[in-house]
Amino acid sequence: MKYVALFLIFLAAPALAQDDPAVAARAAAKALEQASEQLDDADSARDRVKALTTTVRAYEDGLSAMREGLRRVSLREMDLRADLAEREAEISDLLGALMTIGNSEAPVLALHPSGPTGTARAGMLLADVTPALATRATALKEDLKEVSDLRQLQQEAEQRLTEGLQGVQLARTELSQAIDSRTDLPRRFIEDPVRTAILIAGTDTLNDFAAGLGEITQDEEPGSLPAISDRKGYLELPVPGKILRGAGEEDAAGVERPGIVVGTRPRALVTTPTAATIRYVGPLLDYGLVTILEPQADLLFVLAGLDQVYGRIGQVLPAGSPVGLMGGEMPAADEGLSQSGEGGGAQWTETLYMEVREGDDPVDPLTWFSTDKG
Repeated sequence: MKYVALFLIFLAAPALAQDDPAVAARAAAKALEQASEQLDDADSARDRVKALTTTVRAYEDGLSAMREGLRRVSLREMDLRADLAEREAEISDLLGALMTIGNSEAPVLALHPSGPTGTARAGMLLADVTPALATRATALKEDLKEVSDLRQLQQEAEQRLTEGLQGVQLARTELSQAIDSRTDLPRRFIEDPVRTAILIAGTDTLNDFAAGLGEITQDEEPGSLPAISDRKGYLELPVPGKILRGAGEEDAAGVERPGIVVGTRPRALVTTPTAATIRYVGPLLDYGLVTILEPQADLLFVLAGLDQVYGRIGQVLPAGSPVGLMGGEMPAADEGLSQSGEGGGAQWTETLYMEVREGDDPVDPLTWFSTDKG
């Protein structure tokens, strides 16, 4: 009767969630494999910069998915091990019951001290309990196998993650080289470096600098790119990330700025959300490295806080062209994989500051960009 009560306890235990983390890890591994294939194909691509840009983004997405998948696999394994450890005594009793039933001869197993009536009742009870014990034993076996499979999956996925980190580093290097050597981009004007230096030295604010951008050009062609007003509110952010601070909100030092701060992953690739002319690229005031894009007349996108910038002043970039890389260091393959909570919470370690200026005035960038706003 002890084993019957024990089995009922097992039946009452809540089932573990069936959201399979192994599926996410394997899908991420496939994504990294495809990114590797894209990197190989980029050498023969007609537009190598575009191909490598796509490859870098594919690697970034794959690496993020792999880390989340591995984190979930690790948490699932921990849950299974903890559950098995908590029920160690009950599992031992269950195994003991199954061994007793398995080693006993059927005639002996069916006898009961109270006589034929007790023997009949015991036989009926045993007929009900034995399949249930076997079912629970099968579930236990599956749990133990899942622990083993998850451990093997972790080892395979960590190797794929290491390969992915190497692949994205190579893709970024090749992208930088391809951008430096490209000569097919049109230029609307040529920069006057002397006037640029004078403008930087004579301005104390981004407002003043933006207002004087027209003074640093030579041989500027009239007109501008086609208007994008019909896309207002639907543009994608120039880098995948999370809104950390909205327009006009105070920073830690109590300073209010009219732009937004986007948290990004380390070494994330920043691209132009639409075709645009590079109005300025380089260091500026206390903003670090800055790229100022002009997608249409009297509209500027200011991107600040990059670690590396691409392009030259006056170049006209197609939509989706790389304009820079964020700073920081890529985490090691085994770093932060077992953290609890949302896997991306610690990944937004770098910050991109973005302003949008219409005419002479800054406006909330979220009026132009589509985002979940945090």
